[in-house]
Formats: sequence, C-alpha cells, structure tokens
Amino acid sequence: MSMADFKEKGNIQETPFGYTLSVVGGKWKMLILYLLSENQPVRFNEMKRRLGTITFKTLSTQLKDLEADGMVRRKEYPQIPPKVEYSLTHKGETLLPVLEQLCEWGEKNRNN
Repeated sequence: MSMADFKEKGNIQETPFGYTLSVVGGKWKMLILYLLSENQPVRFNEMKRRLGTITFKTLSTQLKDLEADGMVRRKEYPQIPPKVEYSLTHKGETLLPVLEQLCEWGEKNRNN
C-alpha cells in the first residue's frame, strides 16, 4: 500500500503511517530505539547519560510507552540496589532497517 491509498480515509491517525508515528513519534522514542540498536542491553542510568538532556521522568515515560507498544523489553533483576536493563524486542528490531534509512537520509542531507 502506498500513501495515496489512504487519501480517502480523511484521518491520518487511522492509517499505518499514523500508527507508526504513535509508536515512534516525539522527540525521544527514535533516539531511544537507535541507542538500543547500537548497545543492548542498556541500563536506565547509562541510557540517561547517553541521551543527555532528557529528564528521568521523560525517559521513564518514554520507555514505558515503548514497552507497552511491544518495542522494548524491560528486565528487572532482584537485587539491591535494583538493576533494570532494556533491550529491543523482535518487533522493535523490525524497525531497525527504517532507522538505518533515516540515518542515511540525515547523512546525505545534514549539510544541505
């Protein structure tokens, strides 16, 4: 299906494109997925450090959303202090070719 196939729907949120944006849209979700694609598993504090300006609350919320959408797996170890690691699920990994294409586009067009 192409984007032209969905012109008649009237509401873009009801299209596959709308669904995709609901899962990976926003400022942080694709960056989190990209980080996990490069390094798995990643602990929460390491992810926070690598992402930079993201707040703890925002990172926590974004990870919960990605987990609820089946993109990220959270593994908690029963120890003190608590240890939690995040990795991509199979569904999350299926998005990697798209992320790679976005990176290639950015590389080609960053300085234009």
